[in-house]
Amino acid sequence: MAELLHRLGTFAARRAWTMIAAWAVILGLVVGGFLIGFRGLSSSFDIPGTASGDVVAHLQDELPDFSGASGTVVFRTDDGAALTDAQKGEISALVSSAGDLPDVARVTDPFSTQQQLDDQRQQVVDGRQQLADARAQAESGQQQLDAGKAQLDAGQEQLDAGRAEVEAAPLPAVQKQAQLDALNEQQAQLDQQRAALEQQQTQVTDGLTQIAAQETQLADGAELLSFADAIRLVSDDGSTAIVNVSFDKPRLELPEASKEAVVEHFSTSVSGVDVAFNTEISQGIPEIFGVGEVIGIAVAGVVLLVVLGSLLAASFPIVTAIVGVAIGAMATLSFSGVVQMASVTPFLGVMLGLAVGIDYALFILYRHRRQLLQGADVIESIGLANGTAGNAVVFAGSTVIVALLALNITGIPFLGLMGTAGAVSVLVAVLIAVSLTPALLGLAGTRILSRRARAKAALAGENDQPRRMASLDAEEHPRRAARVDTAPVATVGREVRPMSTVRAVVTMVVATAALLVIALPALSMRLGLPDGGSEAEDSSGYKAFTWTEQAFGAGSNAPLLVTAALPDGTAEADVQSLQLQVARELFAQDVAAVAPVAVSDDRTLAAFQVIPTEGPNAVSTEQLVRDLRALPPVNGDIELGVAGAAAINIDISEGLADVLPVYLIVVVGLSFLIMVMVFRSLLVPLIATGGFVLSLFATFGAVTAVFQWGWLGDLFGLHNPGPILSFLPVILVGILFGLAMDYQLFLTTGMREAWAHGAKPRLAVAQGFRAGRTVVTAAAIIMIAVFSGFITSEAVIIKSFGLGLALGVLLDAFLVRMLLVPAIMHVLGGAAWWLPRWLDRVIPNVDVEGSALERRHPAHHG
Repeated sequence: MAELLHRLGTFAARRAWTMIAAWAVILGLVVGGFLIGFRGLSSSFDIPGTASGDVVAHLQDELPDFSGASGTVVFRTDDGAALTDAQKGEISALVSSAGDLPDVARVTDPFSTQQQLDDQRQQVVDGRQQLADARAQAESGQQQLDAGKAQLDAGQEQLDAGRAEVEAAPLPAVQKQAQLDALNEQQAQLDQQRAALEQQQTQVTDGLTQIAAQETQLADGAELLSFADAIRLVSDDGSTAIVNVSFDKPRLELPEASKEAVVEHFSTSVSGVDVAFNTEISQGIPEIFGVGEVIGIAVAGVVLLVVLGSLLAASFPIVTAIVGVAIGAMATLSFSGVVQMASVTPFLGVMLGLAVGIDYALFILYRHRRQLLQGADVIESIGLANGTAGNAVVFAGSTVIVALLALNITGIPFLGLMGTAGAVSVLVAVLIAVSLTPALLGLAGTRILSRRARAKAALAGENDQPRRMASLDAEEHPRRAARVDTAPVATVGREVRPMSTVRAVVTMVVATAALLVIALPALSMRLGLPDGGSEAEDSSGYKAFTWTEQAFGAGSNAPLLVTAALPDGTAEADVQSLQLQVARELFAQDVAAVAPVAVSDDRTLAAFQVIPTEGPNAVSTEQLVRDLRALPPVNGDIELGVAGAAAINIDISEGLADVLPVYLIVVVGLSFLIMVMVFRSLLVPLIATGGFVLSLFATFGAVTAVFQWGWLGDLFGLHNPGPILSFLPVILVGILFGLAMDYQLFLTTGMREAWAHGAKPRLAVAQGFRAGRTVVTAAAIIMIAVFSGFITSEAVIIKSFGLGLALGVLLDAFLVRMLLVPAIMHVLGGAAWWLPRWLDRVIPNVDVEGSALERRHPAHHG
């Protein structure tokens, strides 16, 4: 690899315009692909196979109107007074005309809907009064019937007594029969009156039965309606109204243009009324490049100027990084028409492309500059720098690429795609560093040095021979070379001495303790997705979130959609009873409100809206989702399912938390194997990995303290602390591990090179650290500056990425790589380079430091 990179660097330096033209053609092709293939990005995330995903799929089959995306438009008077009739009319007119917007399924008029809810509640009151009047009337009729029956019973007694007297009297037969006939006529009249009373009794009894049934039905309906008392579309004071907008496409398939059309439509001015849109509608694609990013690059430029001492030299890493970012980002976005991409997908590539693009070019340029100062020939120096520092860049980039591509093993599509996009950007950065950078250096010649430095280099070329490290036989193993009694490797400047063992132990203890203390907040880390309360205070999403919370309660920002699978063959008359049973079970879970919203045509699925007591990222809401899912089937046969934006976000967060340990093991395992091959040691990779784990958890702790606890929130523009972005830990694992191994590689290869050339182990640690500290410090500061530029983004997702990566690099580069690792390697001494002989024979010798190349290609003087 080193020889191949040497040839590539030499060719690029000699055929600079050819190499530049080649990259220009690649850039042109990528721009063309972007113009043809770009089809927009999605601001939503999803994980297949989640519980909420299954519920949504069921809804698409049974209740398609409720399976699409939805959002809210919030209107509020600017003076806090109740909405006037004229204002209500203008808002209702906007609602009426919104049905023709693209992908909009239905729009709810808040005033007519609220009136319907109020009418229903009044109908319950009126119905109760009507039933009470009807019962009173029926009971009055019953009393009259009872009185008539008593009269009939008294008449019957008199008739029976008269019949007995006649029959007992000694009357002539004709006279007795005449009296009995008269009595029979009276009996017939009584029987006729009794039959009439019985008929009336039947009517009264049936009426009372119907009244009882209606009272039961009304009581059930009233109870069902009472569960929804907290659901309103117009606030109690009449100053705020919510328009619900439902789309006919799921949120992942909803084009950004459809949401923008809703925003444009409802942004029509209504006199005296402000309007805001919740994040489901207003959250678009954040700007990729802003003022913060420009400042970050400017800081990187200052660092480059200080380290390289030349404005021309300082410009090369920035130019190549920007070219690499343009190619990587547009190449990724060219496939957005084929693969669905989240809005944050290109940001990861931009962040990494800028940071590693500048750093990788710096490593090669720094090596080339150092060789020029020693009097080396320009072309040969470029080739040698590309074969040595460039070789380290390739292996460092490979570690980052492996870590990013490993995101695909999580089984989460949007996360795997982000990793792939980032890997593409890193790959482009590596390719540009080892090809375009040598071409620019070839064109610049010695002009990358200041005038004073050029004079110094010319003097070195006349008086000095090229400095070479002591040659070792290619077959001789470094473990034997370390035992050779040779003088320390020559160094420039003050004599290098190893640190004292006491200092090394104290450094180990203090650095480890500091990292563990910083990591403590990570013990309480919660994962989630940002809600409207996390948006910038002047954003539409934040206004809609806070207005809704103030007017309708925090839970109104976190509605859940609960489905109930009704038994087969459910009759229409039984639906309300089953809805009530389900609603009772749901309302018993300490929620603010429950409302039935729909039943499928075949009466196999019912949907309910559940309003939690707190917001979407509250612990209680998360627990509510778990409690609802843990409920046994209602009546033993009605299975419940939970969906809605809050439930979906919880599912995504839990899914990401589940894959984090697996991902960490895979990334660390693969990179450990690479480091064993590079360093030909078991302990050095273990030290590097252990140090990374410490810095990673310290980064988690710092991010938790800022984003979840709110520490220094004003400094970072955070006004509403909440859970940590659910996929941030996974992303941090992949990126920070790759970058940590970059610094480990550039510091430790110098230590190994010094040791392999005969320096005593502890002296080799000091010499390697002295050789690499300047460029690693500069590279880390550049990384921190570039990542910090993204902290200024108004999008909390981008802000959390920037802060997490900047803190991670700061902690790992300066506490772990430049303090903890050298101290541990000093204490271990020669044991740090121990490798079993059988493993030494198996693994290939990659010669990442390019020692063999230096022996074959000494840097000739010009």
